[in-house]
Amino acid sequence: MRKIELLSPAGSLSKMNVSFRYGADAVYIGGKAFNLRARSSNFSQEDLREASSFAHKLGKKVYVALNILAHDREIKALPRFVKFLEEIGIDAVIVADLGILDLVQEHSQLRIHISTQASATNWRSVKMYERLGAKRVVLAREVSIPEIRKIKDAVPDMELEVFVHGAMCMTYSGRCNLSQYFSERDGNRGVCSNTCRWKYHIVEEKRPGEFFPVYEDETGTYIYNSKDLCSIEFLDKLLDAGVDGLKIEGRMKSHYYCANATKIYRQALDSYLSGTYTYDPQWRRELEKMSHRGYTSGFYLGKLDKESEQQKGETFASHHFAGLVREKLSETEYLMESRERFDLAKDIEILRPFGQNERHRISRAINQKTGEEVQLVQPNMMLKIQVEVPLAPFDILTTDQKLIDSQAP
Repeated sequence: MRKIELLSPAGSLSKMNVSFRYGADAVYIGGKAFNLRARSSNFSQEDLREASSFAHKLGKKVYVALNILAHDREIKALPRFVKFLEEIGIDAVIVADLGILDLVQEHSQLRIHISTQASATNWRSVKMYERLGAKRVVLAREVSIPEIRKIKDAVPDMELEVFVHGAMCMTYSGRCNLSQYFSERDGNRGVCSNTCRWKYHIVEEKRPGEFFPVYEDETGTYIYNSKDLCSIEFLDKLLDAGVDGLKIEGRMKSHYYCANATKIYRQALDSYLSGTYTYDPQWRRELEKMSHRGYTSGFYLGKLDKESEQQKGETFASHHFAGLVREKLSETEYLMESRERFDLAKDIEILRPFGQNERHRISRAINQKTGEEVQLVQPNMMLKIQVEVPLAPFDILTTDQKLIDSQAP
């Protein structure tokens, strides 16, 4: 049977555990340097060693992002890091820069995946990366499903990976200079300030003080930023086109995001692999629950549609990350790390790796720091909770209560 890999983001060891538990075959992570999520907590060398060991015990894989567009000052430090990654058994590195590709091959036998930052949109590019020794190409997000099929037909031995869910950049596969220009934080070096999501107006040179809104009309789109990508409704068409890897964006997102997105795409992929694929509208409804900027099909179905722009910078979520179960203390008591403010008088929803979500109520919560019983849970508390249904470490608790003082992403 054809092997298709589901890749989930992991911004920390804890999020990696969640991604694996909820169905990921592999995770992609970053060290403390050389990757495009410099503001994520990322992995120390000891964390990387632990991640590789943990994943391999589960029969899973770990890919490390080395996807910056490097300057000479990074090149000097890279060989030692590359050798370390090979030593600890990392399954592949993700690169965009041809100099880094050459350096990885010079100093290791590591498997190389080409990042979406390389903007591969045609079969000749993919064929060239194959000649250079790469084993997989993460295609640019600007390709359509028919284009993916043509690339696979032309280069059948190259593994193709595509993003299926998450944030979209406003320029070709993330090669954007807005952040560097406005805030001196280079998006191509991992410190993007999301400048594209600011609110903009146009001012004409001879009419100072007259601000014209940036918007979309019947002739096209005139806004910098995009809604988030969601492929769940046509995932079977992507798979029919021959992709080998499905990638969820979001190394800086919450445990809830990692868990929920991984679980839903796992269910859809398993349905496809069973040979009896049937789209379940509940998949989309579950993805609508977590924080997003509105959803778009991106370029996969052809030219961007009128629904692809992001209006006024809104984010949407019907449910919010209430807490993460850390430890089972007894048959009915658990240690929970809270992430959101919520009232115990109302139901919470339990998200587990398998099965439907369930609504229950926490009957009691004790603040571990003070020993006091609490009714209104605040963010970032460690609580001993009592629940009359079985829970397990890394179960996710969510709430649909109206948020106050939200601190979870």
